[in-house]
Amino acid sequence: MSVATENFIKAIYNNNSHDARNTKPGNIAKKLGISNAAATDMAKKLAIKDLLHYEKYQELQLTDKGKKMALNVIRKHRLWEAFLFKMFDMSLHDIHREAELLEHQTSDLLANKISEYLGNPKFDPHGDPIPNSEGEITTTDTSIPLSNAVEGKKYVISRLTSDDKEFFEFCAHHKLKYGNEIKVSKQFKNNKMTELSVENNTILLNEDFTTLIYVNEAN
Repeated sequence: MSVATENFIKAIYNNNSHDARNTKPGNIAKKLGISNAAATDMAKKLAIKDLLHYEKYQELQLTDKGKKMALNVIRKHRLWEAFLFKMFDMSLHDIHREAELLEHQTSDLLANKISEYLGNPKFDPHGDPIPNSEGEITTTDTSIPLSNAVEGKKYVISRLTSDDKEFFEFCAHHKLKYGNEIKVSKQFKNNKMTELSVENNTILLNEDFTTLIYVNEAN
């Protein structure tokens, strides 16, 4: 399949995985930086190939075949992120950018070799689950957005859901990394802000950040 097709299918899968983002052609067009007309035309073509269901004015839904393709591309992307992070200690933004290119040039054989070399990791450095070679996600996601965390409790950062360079730079500077423990001091619900402490430093975050950081309650 072409790079454009893989990116289109992957965008639908990723948007569908987040409740706040619908999968209408216009939203997929915005995500990919293409025109609405181009997105609609692509959706119609991929519907003929049985990769998705297209209905005018409705959200796009992947078929089983389309979902399998999306998960295969995502597997390669996240394996490359894990490899680049381990081997070169690259930033979370840079590994994402490089993986966007490498995912389309990677055979299933090479993906399996990378996975074996890394010890078959379940998660990438952002905390996102890595599908297995059968296109299955075998982990259960119990994380919640930091914005929904309870005051006074300790949590472990489980996922950073962004591809913005400044977001990752901010998180790295303030030790907001996958696997780090934090304590939620205060939730300012009216102002949609969260005060937390990490490694003895106090940070105040607005909702733009707290909806992108996912956590699990610490043991």
